[in-house]
Amino acid sequence: MHVVHPPKLSDTAGDDDDDTPELLRTYQTWKGSNIFFLGGRFIFGPDIGSVFLSVCLIVAPVAVFCAFVARKLIDDFAHNLGVLIMAVVIVFTFYVIILLLMTSGRDPGIIPRNAHPPQPETTDQGIEVGPGHTPQLRLPRVKEVIVNGMTVKVKYCDTCMLYRPPRCSHCSICDNCVERFDHHCPWVGQCIGRRNYRFFFMFVSSATLLCVYVFSFCWVYVIRIMHGENTSIWRALIKTPASIVLIIYTFLSVWFVGGLTIFHLYLISTNQTTYENFRYRYDRTENPYNRGIFGNFKEVFWTSIPASKNNFRALVPREPKPPPRVTSGSFVNSNIEKVPSDVETSNMKPVWKNEATARDDSGTVGRRRSSLGRSESWELQSDIASLTGIEYSDRFSRGGSSGSLGVSLGGSVDVPVK
Repeated sequence: MHVVHPPKLSDTAGDDDDDTPELLRTYQTWKGSNIFFLGGRFIFGPDIGSVFLSVCLIVAPVAVFCAFVARKLIDDFAHNLGVLIMAVVIVFTFYVIILLLMTSGRDPGIIPRNAHPPQPETTDQGIEVGPGHTPQLRLPRVKEVIVNGMTVKVKYCDTCMLYRPPRCSHCSICDNCVERFDHHCPWVGQCIGRRNYRFFFMFVSSATLLCVYVFSFCWVYVIRIMHGENTSIWRALIKTPASIVLIIYTFLSVWFVGGLTIFHLYLISTNQTTYENFRYRYDRTENPYNRGIFGNFKEVFWTSIPASKNNFRALVPREPKPPPRVTSGSFVNSNIEKVPSDVETSNMKPVWKNEATARDDSGTVGRRRSSLGRSESWELQSDIASLTGIEYSDRFSRGGSSGSLGVSLGGSVDVPVK
């Protein structure tokens, strides 16, 4: 008695795996220049190294302050107030670093790309259409939308294949369209947009307060030395070189982060972005987004932050590989290394001769003259014929001075030789 066994599970499973597309996380197929951490939970810009630099610029002076200034002031104040000097600066430093990470490690408001461009809407008037031909449609580069009763122009993004919403711009560094794009900050390594502008301003303003705090207590320590030893302020400074370094460092830093804080206070009060302000967009026209000072501050600090339009941990199928190309009735694998397009011309070197003749490898002579009065010829190199799958042949007609160059790649194509 013969028993027919069922097919093995491994064989059938292998066939199903070939038909089932491979699933990847969204961040693994991301087309922008961003860098992801912890499985797509944190998204940074391509210049993530600047984040670590900013952390060092914050932590290093605070560590020096705690070791050489705050530690000396612990016993100089009654009721353990000296301990608060060190505790406050440590807690405040952690707060500033958290704001930095919340600014640089979250989605700033990236608009998802379209897989295909939108359908054309208007006819391209620049191209004449003959009778019997279908008019060519094109995408308008600019559209007009109404915002608070005013006309605002929005542009089409060729990279993301979409019309950018109002106040949206494409960041060339991160290669993304960002809602309410303010600028790309190199110090936080991220775009500043609708979803992280609040944290960016809080980071800059908190860093300013931290610099003022360290600057002030460095001077307090210098004055305590001056009064305790009954000496001049210059001699007191010499006794604490760490305070001198911190005073200079924080003084220069306040000009930078403090200046940014004041500038962005102006932008918030007028409801502008840095990008709009630098382009002088509202110098001659009214700002359609201005809601008054109170309304503008409320929009930034007392409105809920919209959810991200991207789920970086969602499972998406891997994009299929491009199909093989068909050439001369046969399939050609697209993964095969392509011969550079300039191989044909790089191996055809111009040869200037005294006589107005051009001789090829087969001995055929074709007479040609240039417009400059000098004779020229193009001599086919013998090593071209050694290229696999490429066959060159010269054919000149006897009745004229022009000929054709035949190129065979699974077939033959005639290219006129001038």
